[in-house]
Amino acid sequence: MWKKLLAVGLVSVAVIAAGCGGGEKKAEKKADPNAPIKIGVTAGPHAEIMDNVKKLAAKENLKIDVVEFSDFVTPNVALAQGELFANSMQHEPYLQATLKKEPKFKLVKTFNTVTFPMAIYSAKYKKLEDIPAGATVGIPNDPSNGGRALLVLADKGLIEVKDKNDIKTTVANITKNDKKFKIQELDAASIPKALPDLDFAVINANYAMVGKLNPSKDAIAVEKADNPYVCIFVTTEANAKDPRIDQLKKIYQSNENKKFIQDYFKGTIIAGF
Repeated sequence: MWKKLLAVGLVSVAVIAAGCGGGEKKAEKKADPNAPIKIGVTAGPHAEIMDNVKKLAAKENLKIDVVEFSDFVTPNVALAQGELFANSMQHEPYLQATLKKEPKFKLVKTFNTVTFPMAIYSAKYKKLEDIPAGATVGIPNDPSNGGRALLVLADKGLIEVKDKNDIKTTVANITKNDKKFKIQELDAASIPKALPDLDFAVINANYAMVGKLNPSKDAIAVEKADNPYVCIFVTTEANAKDPRIDQLKKIYQSNENKKFIQDYFKGTIIAGF
């Protein structure tokens, strides 16, 4: 069953890639209020932030066990099966795609966490208005990130699309491209290395970081803050009413944690609250 759930979950990753049977009873079982609550995260920034939240929570006598995962599928499976109290590792489009595939999971968003801003970079031009007609722009070739990149281009006025709020936007949905930009769809991870051969490119924050690009310093334009891809804190429908969720929200969105995010990540990751 576990292998089957992972296989189904992997389909969700393909759709969004940004991660049951019998699990509902476990999820609804009342937890010992004095026991540590288990919060699932993916290794890296989400884990580092949650480690800081854990320290802040300890001051309020709230014990947290941070459980790291190496993929985006298992944290939702584990949460649905009651092995976690909550998780912090995904944005809402990813969660909705997971729930579409696994409606029995009964998982809900509780609050916003951080944003990994997608941004426009160029090794040749310093401003958007400097980019000439006919320039080549690189965007990710997967449906989720490719659509997100097109929405960034549309928001900055470089192209027009059928619906600026449609996360499923594709190149076929471009309705206006006055400057006749040539759109080159590439593997998202390869775009930073390809940047010198492109006129400009739209790059995910995680891949930009690997390429030593900082959206707050090196980008010529950054995705707007109020976008659908802000990461979220997720729990089960049963746990959503637990008072510890409100406590976690206050701690996560506290000035202390916001300062940690700002100082530690130096603009590569920003608070989404």
